[in-house]
Amino acid sequence: ILMLKMKFFLVICCLAAAVVAEKYSDKFDNIDLQEILENKRLLKAYVDCVMERGKCSPEGKELKEHLQDAIETGCEKCTEKQEKGSYTVLEHLIKNELEIWRELTAKFDPEGKWRKKYEDRARANGIVIP
Repeated sequence: ILMLKMKFFLVICCLAAAVVAEKYSDKFDNIDLQEILENKRLLKAYVDCVMERGKCSPEGKELKEHLQDAIETGCEKCTEKQEKGSYTVLEHLIKNELEIWRELTAKFDPEGKWRKKYEDRARANGIVIP
């Protein structure tokens, strides 16, 4: 019985490690987010991609593929750089591109469940939301 318990414990540990280790790909972690946020044309292209109104670059396709999950899990599968970058983008949209923010939240968070969390974080960082 002790051997059976040890095997079970080992299997549970391996499964837990596999779940913890699951992260999104880091191949686009070095993308220049500031360049995108400061360039209306680039920003619109990414928004059109995730809103399914336009073509997607490889980076946009990757973003669109994981955006819903990242929003709903609080970015738990994000690398550290992705998590930091996502808050930079969210706060920029809330502060400077409110219409885009509202459009994205209408699609990806229609019940407003996650929007409140992100807007509360933005307010805590001094961003005024009309």
